[in-house]
Amino acid sequence: MKPTAVITGGAGGLGRALSSALRDQGWHTALIDLAGPELDALADIDDVSVYACDLTHPDQCEETCARIISSRDSIDLVIYNAGVSQISAFSDSDLDSHRNLFEINYFAAVSCAQNFLMPVRKSNGTHLAISSVAGFAPLIHRTAYAASKHAMEGFFKSLRAEETSHGVRVSIATPSFVATNIGRPDAAGNGFVRPGSASDGIDYMEPEAAAQVILRGFQRGKDYIPVGRVARIANLLNRLAPDFYFRQMMRTVGEKRPS
Repeated sequence: MKPTAVITGGAGGLGRALSSALRDQGWHTALIDLAGPELDALADIDDVSVYACDLTHPDQCEETCARIISSRDSIDLVIYNAGVSQISAFSDSDLDSHRNLFEINYFAAVSCAQNFLMPVRKSNGTHLAISSVAGFAPLIHRTAYAASKHAMEGFFKSLRAEETSHGVRVSIATPSFVATNIGRPDAAGNGFVRPGSASDGIDYMEPEAAAQVILRGFQRGKDYIPVGRVARIANLLNRLAPDFYFRQMMRTVGEKRPS
């Protein structure tokens, strides 16, 4: 049987691009996303299985992960791609939106990791977290989003330390701005927006190009995969000259009005 990659947020632009690229390399992809026409449209593609699930509900998450595990010989790769953003000044947002965003971006990933922990150990597989430049650096008008991605990176970096002895890899990919939903800002309410819909970004990448960078990094065994020119520069500047990075971020992103 073909190796299996589970992709959360599998019906979104980057999720679909990752699925397509993996299938071209001989993988089967199990796609988890909210129920709807975008997920339904993928159900008849060869070497794709789809699972409608709201990952913020632990019972649904556990049941869905169990179905995937029971249907495949192995779980070789789990890509934690599901997420939303919120573009708003902290002064204009509320604490509930922070909590709700953490449920989607952080706790849903942790819940999936818990359910797939033993199958990934059994296959000596890989956990691959899709974070963001906002996971390691400040990003204006995205306090909740940046906090959730910082938390996600902290979790998966620490998980790497625990799972290495079990022959498991943990990788983190950090895209900057991926143009997956330009012109389609609405997400699941609560003031959230679809990933890749921001109009204040710079140097956008197409999802297919981002997927290729991510999978090259995965295949090369990279622990950390900056995705795109902006991500590479931001990673370097934030480590070596954080004050300079902050000023540049304010000039490029801060001067644009989010929409």
